[in-house]
Amino acid sequence: MAIVDDDLERLRATVSVVDVIQQHVPLKRVGRNWVGLCPFHGERSPSFNVREETGRYRCFGCGASGDVFTFVQEFEHVDFVTAVEQLAARAGLQLNYTTGGESKERARRKRLVEAMASAVDFYHQRLLNSPDARAARDYLRKRGLAGDVARNFKLGWAPDDWDQLSTGLGAPAEVLRETGLAFTNKSGRLQDAFRGRVMFPIYTENGEPVAFGGRILPGSPDPAKYKNSSETPIYAKSKTLYGLNWAKADIVATDQVTVCEGYTDVIGFHRSGIRRAVATCGTALTEEHVRMMKRFASRVVLAFDADKAGQGAAERFYEWEEKYKVQVNVARFPAGQDPGELAVRDPDALRRAVDEAVPFLGFRLQRVLDSRPLRSPEDRARMAQEAMLVVNEHPSVDVRKLYAGQVATRVGLPVNDLVAAAVKGGRAVVRVAPTRQIGFSENAEFVAVSLLLQRWNDVADWLIEGLFADDVARRAFLALADAGGNLPVALAEADPDAREMLERAAVADLDAEPFIEACNLIAAATRRELGRSTNLIDPDAMREATDARRQLELLDTPTSAQDAAGVLLGWLERRGEERE
Repeated sequence: MAIVDDDLERLRATVSVVDVIQQHVPLKRVGRNWVGLCPFHGERSPSFNVREETGRYRCFGCGASGDVFTFVQEFEHVDFVTAVEQLAARAGLQLNYTTGGESKERARRKRLVEAMASAVDFYHQRLLNSPDARAARDYLRKRGLAGDVARNFKLGWAPDDWDQLSTGLGAPAEVLRETGLAFTNKSGRLQDAFRGRVMFPIYTENGEPVAFGGRILPGSPDPAKYKNSSETPIYAKSKTLYGLNWAKADIVATDQVTVCEGYTDVIGFHRSGIRRAVATCGTALTEEHVRMMKRFASRVVLAFDADKAGQGAAERFYEWEEKYKVQVNVARFPAGQDPGELAVRDPDALRRAVDEAVPFLGFRLQRVLDSRPLRSPEDRARMAQEAMLVVNEHPSVDVRKLYAGQVATRVGLPVNDLVAAAVKGGRAVVRVAPTRQIGFSENAEFVAVSLLLQRWNDVADWLIEGLFADDVARRAFLALADAGGNLPVALAEADPDAREMLERAAVADLDAEPFIEACNLIAAATRRELGRSTNLIDPDAMREATDARRQLELLDTPTSAQDAAGVLLGWLERRGEERE
């Protein structure tokens, strides 16, 4: 199959290469050329040139060149015929083919898209004119989504009936099933997939309707608040962003895309003058989404719960930032308010949240630092550990070191100690220098005693007498260990100072990881013991000390920490017995 040459020339003469490229790349007029940053390779200085008179582009950095058809092929990753068809659709030109028509696959896609377009009109007219849509119109009016908003975004209403769309659309049953608009029920009848829902049509970036999102009305017995189209031959959730068809021009102009959580949030942003908002379609943000957004902008603002999204996925966000050269920031909203609500109540606050967006890591770190007050040295130590676990997710050691300084300022610990943890990265335990004035080792030992009281089974196997440098903490530990974790028995046997510590430890409010706390004590005790072992002359003792130093390094590596801790505990016990 080929496209008639005359049609190609007519399209080439009709379509402006500058206009097409400017939808994806910001260009500035320089003499007779238009110049911008090349979309095909990363660069800081613009070397991408477009000439309207010749209909050509060329990058003097990477050598990419061609005409408007080539650009669409390379940028959209499509074949020549698809590129021509996309441009013809935008220009409203009818194409003729030399072999009698389109391929079967293209004809099939065209039928499915046309059916979806008819469904969009069906639902939209139903919302605007049907008496049974009154409740839907009232709901949208309360949400600020009525009138021109409903018309601009082609909102609709799916009647609460079995098959009004299926019978009224006039499309073949096969097409209705393939698009996900209907299905065959147990009785063998065609049944509408959406019933009793406000409908949000979903378009490709080029404006082709391919899917729907449907929302129930308040008070509906249906437990599923939102229902989304399943994936079809024309719709892939991981490659679709709701609102991109309306937003892409503003995205290119501002070099920024704002990613929301839902359809109403996107509409709210557009109503507030921020017309660069999009949303994922019932799925988490994927690499395909990031790749798609990078074609239009290099800055991404997350306008949803980025802390929740970052749990278990932060490394992917940082990987995407590096791989696609994008900057991921997070918009911070007033507590308890989402973008859709702010768009109605306080549009200025919505705009400020986007304008003042902070880096992804900075946002997540601030959540930790603001999570609770710092009432004690133990609180500060625990928060330092939690904060550095978040900081150390970032792949850049320089970024980690800078954020470590912020953590140190917030919790009042020496910068060098936290920078050392940042340099090691991963789940490195925060080591605090023994010269600190607030007595960190005593605080760490108090935490260990508290954990022994509150989580005996999790920590008992990792604690021995030799870990406790503070004599009161050591006596409290021995009393509790001799009592097998039974607090009343330990209190009865402990001396007054140890009893006082046990009573405080029994009511301490801690959020600590037992094994990490044990590793802190093991490391501190190992360093103390190595400090005593500087004048060893026995070859076996010297070899053990050398091995202890090696195990101390392994203690900071998650995959080897447990084995290293076991080896060091054994060594510390032997050293204690030898001194006795």
